[in-house]
Amino acid sequence: MSSDNSSATTLGTVALSADDAVLRLPPQCTIREAAQLLGQLMLRLEHSAPVYIDAAKVERIDTAALQLLVAFLSDRKAGRRAVVWLECSEGLMRAAAALSLTADLALSPAR
Repeated sequence: MSSDNSSATTLGTVALSADDAVLRLPPQCTIREAAQLLGQLMLRLEHSAPVYIDAAKVERIDTAALQLLVAFLSDRKAGRRAVVWLECSEGLMRAAAALSLTADLALSPAR
């Protein structure tokens, strides 16, 4: 990986570094972290390449965080830009199912 940190940090066409290519959700993804999550999502909103989300470590996610993710996926879909879930924890899957957001988040139901 390059140590060049010259990636754009403004909205619009954003050049993401290799470290930023994957959005890794924290274990506690709640309203306390909502502002930080919103900022991370906004940086990726107009990015033309697929956005990859790793939710493997999510232990707890609340309605506020799920609403941000639903809005993000909706905006990306409207712009015909892909979002790819790499891994989803049981905590995320349970929370999404409890709020009937599995389809809105484009998550595959647990088998």
